[in-house]
Amino acid sequence: MTGSEYNKPLPFNDPLTRPYWDHAKTHQLAIQICNECTDKHFPPSPVCPKCLSEKQSWTVVSGNGFLLTWGRFHRAYWDGFKSSLPYDVCVVRLEEGPLVVSNFLGTTPVGLFTGMPLRAVFEDVTTDISLVRFVKY
Repeated sequence: MTGSEYNKPLPFNDPLTRPYWDHAKTHQLAIQICNECTDKHFPPSPVCPKCLSEKQSWTVVSGNGFLLTWGRFHRAYWDGFKSSLPYDVCVVRLEEGPLVVSNFLGTTPVGLFTGMPLRAVFEDVTTDISLVRFVKY
């Protein structure tokens, strides 16, 4: 997929989130880890949400997780989503603990249930941005 084909909003790639996007571009899921208390968290934050330390680094995680919940959108809040209606959004608890909000890759898995094992895959939507999606594991 090229950038001209992808017409949905793109995420910000700023200094705080750049390590995440750099890993995603290589199809690796990365989260922040606090160097003081070892809390693993996502989305990125300038300080640890547990101990408020500024000493943080990034770690690649398995990408495996479990479906916590999901919802189906029937309204396009951005024009780029009109052709995708209805589309599903999922909340996945990674094996490492943090929650990730994303979508399913391709069609939604049949028979969704809370706790369904999922794994992260990546969709290259531009030359610089790869988005994490989830598939049944």
